[in-house]
Amino acid sequence: MNLLDSRRLVTTALVLLAVLNVTLLATLWWRESCRLIPGTESVIHNKKRLSFSRQLDLDESQRISFDKLRKEHFHNVGAEMKAIALLKKQLIQEALQEKPDTIKIESIAGNIGSRHAAVERQLAFHFHELAKVCTPGQRDSLRIILERIAARKRPDRSERWGENPSPGR
Repeated sequence: MNLLDSRRLVTTALVLLAVLNVTLLATLWWRESCRLIPGTESVIHNKKRLSFSRQLDLDESQRISFDKLRKEHFHNVGAEMKAIALLKKQLIQEALQEKPDTIKIESIAGNIGSRHAAVERQLAFHFHELAKVCTPGQRDSLRIILERIAARKRPDRSERWGENPSPGR
């Protein structure tokens, strides 16, 4: 009888672990599928926007203005970002040629750089427009938030190019 009880306990534990695994996998799958469904990313952006609005203590009219400015900015920058992506594809194609044309590579790289500069210019004007909506106290908070975003470290980019080497290397 003792042997039968121990088998039953092991079987029950295995079934319980299998059910927990299936539940965990289903949850992970559901979260991933929500991220890929069009429209669900707006929920994530809304949470970020609300957090931004709370940090600046925006009133309703300011929040509406910020949303309008944000949509305009992303609409305007979107074309430049698509053009940059296309240029990068061309750059990769040329770089992978048997005998790459260095003049063409220089031209494409220069074009990418000028488009990045245009995006940064538009971003600065966007920040200016946001600041015009804010009160002086909110501008100080906006400056702190934007500096924090700008200073956010991109993973391994600086280390990859030899800048900021890690201690011990």
